[in-house]
Amino acid sequence: MIVVRLDRILADRKMKLSELASEIDITVANLSNLKTGKAKAIRFSTLDAICKALECQPADIIEYTDNES
Repeated sequence: MIVVRLDRILADRKMKLSELASEIDITVANLSNLKTGKAKAIRFSTLDAICKALECQPADIIEYTDNES
């Protein structure tokens, strides 16, 4: 299972979702869907923009967990 940890990174950076959305030019609704795990996909360009804005790596945002454990 893929888990999005965007909320954790935002909290670490003391940044609001709306601030990030504005900085990377994406709607708050789309970013919220990603944050809550409702998104089915993410574009590499969006991931790139998020990582640049938050000064992090993709692995800081997206995590794989084994459903069976």
